[in-house]
Amino acid sequence: MAATAQLFEEPFDADEYIERLAWRTPGGGSKGGAEAFDPKRLLEEFKNHIEELKQLDERIQRRVEKLEQQCNREAKEFARKVQDLQRSNQVAFQHFQELDEHISYVATKVCHLGDQLEGVNTPRQRAVEAQRIMTYFNEFLDGELRSDVFNNPDKIKEAADIIQKLHLIAQELPFDRFSDVKAKIASKYHDLERQLIQEFTAAQRRGDIKRMQEVAAVLLHFKGYAHCVDVYIKQCQESHVKDKLEETRRSDSEQYLKNLFDLYTRTTTLATKLTEFNLGSDKHTFLSKLIKNIFSSYLESYIDVEREHLRARSAMILQRYYDSKNHQKRPLGTGSIQELKERIRQRTNLPLGPSIDTHGETFLSQEVVVNLLQETRHAFERCHRLSDPSDLPKNAFSIFLLLVEHLCVDHIDYALEIGLSAIPSPDAKNANLYFLDVVQQANTIFHLFDKQFNDHLMPLISSSPKLTECLHKKKEVIEQMEVKLDTGIDRTLNCMIGQMKHILSTEQKKTDFKPEDENNVMIQYTNACSKVCAYVSKQVERVRKSMDGKNVDTVLTELGVRFHRLIHEHLQQFSYSSMGGMLAICDVAEYRRCAKDFRVPLVLQLFDTLHALCNLLVVAPDNLKQVCSGEQLTNLDRNLLHAFVQLRADYRSSRLGRHFS
Repeated sequence: MAATAQLFEEPFDADEYIERLAWRTPGGGSKGGAEAFDPKRLLEEFKNHIEELKQLDERIQRRVEKLEQQCNREAKEFARKVQDLQRSNQVAFQHFQELDEHISYVATKVCHLGDQLEGVNTPRQRAVEAQRIMTYFNEFLDGELRSDVFNNPDKIKEAADIIQKLHLIAQELPFDRFSDVKAKIASKYHDLERQLIQEFTAAQRRGDIKRMQEVAAVLLHFKGYAHCVDVYIKQCQESHVKDKLEETRRSDSEQYLKNLFDLYTRTTTLATKLTEFNLGSDKHTFLSKLIKNIFSSYLESYIDVEREHLRARSAMILQRYYDSKNHQKRPLGTGSIQELKERIRQRTNLPLGPSIDTHGETFLSQEVVVNLLQETRHAFERCHRLSDPSDLPKNAFSIFLLLVEHLCVDHIDYALEIGLSAIPSPDAKNANLYFLDVVQQANTIFHLFDKQFNDHLMPLISSSPKLTECLHKKKEVIEQMEVKLDTGIDRTLNCMIGQMKHILSTEQKKTDFKPEDENNVMIQYTNACSKVCAYVSKQVERVRKSMDGKNVDTVLTELGVRFHRLIHEHLQQFSYSSMGGMLAICDVAEYRRCAKDFRVPLVLQLFDTLHALCNLLVVAPDNLKQVCSGEQLTNLDRNLLHAFVQLRADYRSSRLGRHFS
């Protein structure tokens, strides 16, 4: 293997190099190889290779020395060139200093010459300007403005410069000799100032910023420059308001009202903050007038837009609800015929027209109510902010009337009418009484309606004559609905009593109270009694869930009285044996236990009295007078007591009439 410099490139491993050399030498490999191991031959090869390495080292060393010599020569040459460049740079720097000194000298001479020329030219320019101004002054003095600068609209900038200077000069002239010319100059001054402001306004509307800058620079020296700033601010506000409102004014009334409310609120808030600064003694009037100028065209028609939006939005909410129920609203009758039916129904409590099946649907939705109240609340908030104080009560009342129309009439009153129509006749069997659900939801809605009336409407009308009108309208609406609720509840109670009567007529047998085998009665109370009590308990619970406050006691009292009357009349239809009388007492005891669920003292007292009356069915004949003079029966009509005694099966055979008399 020939020794070359490439064999020693990094990374170099001496052991690997020796191994590779031995492996390539014939007879230098391991004894187990193809050729026998020959140490002499390997030694000879190592010696030869060492000689080659020495020769290679000498060649490399000579090459290194040659390169070092070449590097030294080039370094000396580079150093010489650097020294030559430094000497050249020094010479150039000296020339630059000389040139700079010469330029400074020339500049000084030029400045001196300029000062001399200016000293000569300035008085001349002033004289020329004074002559020009005097020429224009003479035109005002003669009363005829002949110069083109005052008659050409394109030269308004030059005319403004001249009139501004003439105005300053006129201020120094005595009034008695130059009053006319001073007045003419002042008139032209104000006329040009007005034209410049108009030009500024027109440029702003066109969006010509360059022209605005030019006109503003001219107006800067006029007294009306502050008015220019006011015009700029007003135009910016009007353009911003117009961009926000005009786009949605006809296409999206809801977004238009939101934008108007937001812009007006932010503007008034800004005006309130601005009053903290020194804007003059009439700053409140100034700011109010500025706001009015910006929003007047929108505020004048605000309430009309508000009413139309609220009417359309409310109608959409209601229609969307009825569509979700797949319900086509029934037209409610109007006019004299409907009024006559309503009076008849209120006085007679008779169902007018066929009963309809609503399948348990009340057609009242709290979601709809919340949405309507939410829309109305937003309308009240906007009305409070956007209405003129003198119109606020009137506008708020008009919004309230829309709430009454859509919530109370179109939704609640309609649901009550449908609910009344759905109440079955008293003799209907297994009738589903959903009107109590209508009552429950109507009560909840009334509370929400009343809360909004107090929270959002009252603050807007509390100190105006509209308060009385609003309270009267609210009272009128509630009273009309209460009449329908009372009618529906009364008819519902009749249906409950009718259902109880049906249970009693089908389940109560004559043999219940006059059994064939007096000694073989094993029941605590009759099956009819059990079913009636179960039905009554269920209805009492429904009444409690459907109503609140004193209404619960009022309705349960009426139901309890009717329940007692039904049982009282029912018991008078039978004849009672001794054991049958005992069973009747057990039934009444169960009815009395059921009556305790009413939690009405009057109802419990009525059943206590009925229970005492039933004792007359089983008491011994000789004890009748004593029982009748008892605490619970002593104040009752004797005919009523006699009627119960006559129900006894042994009345004639035992001559009870003689004992009772």
